[in-house]
Order: sequence, then C-alpha cells, then structure tokens
Amino acid sequence: MPLQLYYAPGACSFVPHAALELAGAEFEPVLVKLHKGEQRSAAFLALNPRGQVPVLVDDGAVITQVVAIGLHLDARFPAAQLLPAQGLERIRALEWLAWMNNTAHPTFGHVFAPAKFTDDVAAQASVKAHALVRYRELLGELEAAVAARPGPWLGGASPGLLDAYAVTLLRWGGLAGIDPTTLPQTWALAQAFAALPAVARVLQRERLPLNLYQPAAA
Repeated sequence: MPLQLYYAPGACSFVPHAALELAGAEFEPVLVKLHKGEQRSAAFLALNPRGQVPVLVDDGAVITQVVAIGLHLDARFPAAQLLPAQGLERIRALEWLAWMNNTAHPTFGHVFAPAKFTDDVAAQASVKAHALVRYRELLGELEAAVAARPGPWLGGASPGLLDAYAVTLLRWGGLAGIDPTTLPQTWALAQAFAALPAVARVLQRERLPLNLYQPAAA
C-alpha cells in the first residue's frame, strides 16, 4: 500500500506534502475540503478524531500532527535530507521546527480564527488585533533566522521541512495583511523553494499562489 497524505490546500499539511515530493516518495494525495466540512465526516474522524489535517497513513499506521509526520518522513527517507542528519545542526533545526509549530503557528490561529478562543464578539476583535501584532514580530524573528541560515536553505545544504514551514507561515502572513516583500530574505527563500520542481508540483496540486497579500483599498 502506498503512503497516503490527507491534506487541505494552504493548510500546514503543505509541509509534509512538500516533503514527500522532495523525497521522491510514491504516495497518494487525498484532498480534504475543509470548507465543505469533510474533516468532520465519519470516515475522516475514524482516521483522526481531532478532525485535523495533515494525516499520514503508512502501511496502515495512522500518524497525525505535522511535526510527528515530518520526523517520520525524515527517518523514512534519509537520503532526502529533510532535516540535518545529526549533531548540533540537527538540534538547531528541531528548535526552529518546534518554534514554527508551537509558537508561530498557533499565533496565526488567533488571527485567523479568534472565535476558537472566545465566544465574546468584542473580545474576538481584541484577540485578533493583539495576535496580529505578535505575528508580525514572529515573522521578523523568522526573517532574521533566514538571513543567518547556515546554507542556501534553512536546514543547510538541502531544502526540507523548515523551508516548507517558513513558506506556509509567510503565505499566512499575506492573509493577515502582511506584505511578504517587506520580509525580503524570507520572500527570496520562498520564491527559490517554490521554483523547485518538487515544490512546484505541490503548489500546482493545491492551486496555491505564493503571495496572498492584498493591499488595502485606497
């Protein structure tokens, strides 16, 4: 049975989606239409009771959570060098992967879906405004990390999980009204990553524009 990746366009499932293509893996991409509520279907909830993407199925084993899936793919396809293989370089890469997932990602969640955190409508506006300021700061941290990266990619010599997550966070910034070109190092990295044939296949499959920023009307 080939690998199966359950993904939603533009979600953090882009990270393992890109990783699978970079690794040259044989896999079946399974589209989950979040806007139609397919994540709440009985069939999907049988795979992941949390109703979230990504979900990876590997020889019958169901794996959820983007970091766990990424580490599994890194171990399964070592030649792809999705993360540095060992030493302090690997530890630093894991630090950034954890930060992306446990700090930057949930901060955007407060911008994108404040109703998940309070049912008070007035408070939702406050949550969103506060989180947007913080998200801009976090993208600034990412910009500094990209500028100081140890090689052409965030993990060093090979494109991998960190680059895919950085692109995801930058794209989400566009949705939040943050012009990616104001983060020139990260924007250049995103363009280089998107130009890779493996990543271009993912962008085409998910029908994703790289830049989601829309200037405010005059």
